[in-house]
Amino acid sequence: MSTRSHDRTSVNVTDRDIADYRRDGAVCLRGLFADWVDTIAAGIERNLREPGPYAAESVRSGEAGSFFDDYCNWQRIPEFRELVERSPAAEVAARIMGSGTAQFFHDHVLVKEPGTQKATPWHQDTPYYFVDGSQSVSFWIPIDPVGPATLRLIAGSHRWEQLILPVRWLDQADFYSAAGNYRPVPDPDNEPGHRVLEWTMQPGDAVLFHFRTAHGARGNPALQRRRVLSLRWVGDDAHYVERPGRTSPPFPGHDMTVGQRLRSDWFPVIYDARRVVVDR
Repeated sequence: MSTRSHDRTSVNVTDRDIADYRRDGAVCLRGLFADWVDTIAAGIERNLREPGPYAAESVRSGEAGSFFDDYCNWQRIPEFRELVERSPAAEVAARIMGSGTAQFFHDHVLVKEPGTQKATPWHQDTPYYFVDGSQSVSFWIPIDPVGPATLRLIAGSHRWEQLILPVRWLDQADFYSAAGNYRPVPDPDNEPGHRVLEWTMQPGDAVLFHFRTAHGARGNPALQRRRVLSLRWVGDDAHYVERPGRTSPPFPGHDMTVGQRLRSDWFPVIYDARRVVVDR
């Protein structure tokens, strides 16, 4: 674990950042985690050495490269816990969401090794989750320079009424056996009318995007790994919903009911504007 002392400090999220997020469903904040790169790197390496029960490989046998992902490890990986509890992430999440609180949902590590041709399929996060609401945000934080292996997002897709059919990353099969009323997976490079956002990024930059924003990522033909940590947050209006099948992450035994706010003993409220005012 990093020995550097971190203090949660107030971060300047501008009105322009918030407006861009509300319009496009995504915004890139430069240098947001510049002081946390070593801590995140140490946590990712620990996660790779000690994978959790949800760890997966999304490159099939015979395909080039490797695409490792794992989630829900923040409580056992001290570097991730430090980031969640002490970094500016919670306050920034609340400001971007327009919420008085920021409740932590889960962490997600994504590592594409050099030479990995496989792209991350286009998808929205919401159909995989048992939570919905207008206030949500995912932080996509690379700790390696990102050029070829960029995150890509469809501007304005967080306002689509119909959700995208969720698919499995390994083979792009339907995620649910009974799909329900979903729109097909988009192909924005060959379909008119889409504006695709992507940024060349440096370690510690972060893309923030809504759970309903359609996104994917290019393969990694570069000679350098692409290591990313994602942090997922929800706001005041987030609530439990049921999906047609098993959610990802599954969080078995949660005992929540439809419409209920996520239980705070499992999903802690890290930032509360009212508490900050009282403390000051």
